[in-house]
Amino acid sequence: MTVDLGTIITAVVTPFDAEGRVDEAAAVALLRHLMDHGCDGVVACGTTGEAATLDDAEHLGFIELMVSEMRASHPHGKVIAGVGSNDTRHAIKLTEAATALRPDALLSVNPYYNRPSRRGIIKHYEAVNGSTDLPIVLYNIPSRTGADMPNDLIAELAQSFEHIIGLKQANPDNVAKIDGVQLYAGNDDLLATVLDMGEAGGILTGSHLFGDEMKRMVMEPENRAQIDASLSDVYRDMAIAPAACSIKAALNMIGVPVGGPRLPYVELDDSEASVIQALLERHGLLEAASA
Repeated sequence: MTVDLGTIITAVVTPFDAEGRVDEAAAVALLRHLMDHGCDGVVACGTTGEAATLDDAEHLGFIELMVSEMRASHPHGKVIAGVGSNDTRHAIKLTEAATALRPDALLSVNPYYNRPSRRGIIKHYEAVNGSTDLPIVLYNIPSRTGADMPNDLIAELAQSFEHIIGLKQANPDNVAKIDGVQLYAGNDDLLATVLDMGEAGGILTGSHLFGDEMKRMVMEPENRAQIDASLSDVYRDMAIAPAACSIKAALNMIGVPVGGPRLPYVELDDSEASVIQALLERHGLLEAASA
């Protein structure tokens, strides 16, 4: 089964207000900004959305907001809801509740920290698969989960469970075609490689700021390598801090207010902020914001 979720999908940050509450007005403005600048859709409540620090009411409320706003303002756009947990019972609860909100698909990371065996991962996804009728995109990011899902396991999961259709791959060593699986770059610097393979696209973070350029990588394959090279400093400098922190700082600098992160994330220090400011200046984004 092939599901069109778009090519440039942003793992959207969750805006917070001065009191640390989810800022719905800022979230709506951010979504419109993204969709006006090359993005085909968003992942709501992923890692970059600080899902680990959202309670369930905030988590599901944000998904509901993204779905309703997308349907109203950009009906062609896609919403993928993050529903991962390292507690299978909680993953089922989130999956069932998010399914009722009718996003276009779900993003489900393998259980982190407790690092189950292969049989445990299969049983986990059997339960998640049985809790929804929506497409499921798996998420492999061993740097955060502490465990890699090898490609043969991904293939087995996709062959065994009918709703598993895609993979957000954030392990560069595993980037390869997998039968029955739509491949999405899980790191920004993998986008060109995944597109060159003829695969689906990317679930990205730099697209908060450089969505137009990343969409050009889709639309202009003859210029893809050049555009990718022009973004190499983006891939490097945005990693100065956790993605939610650096992206929020950059968005605030260009006049798209999203507030700061929640603890244990912290706002950038002066040295880190200067790196982001210099990056934005080199790419002309601060000039555009002040124009």
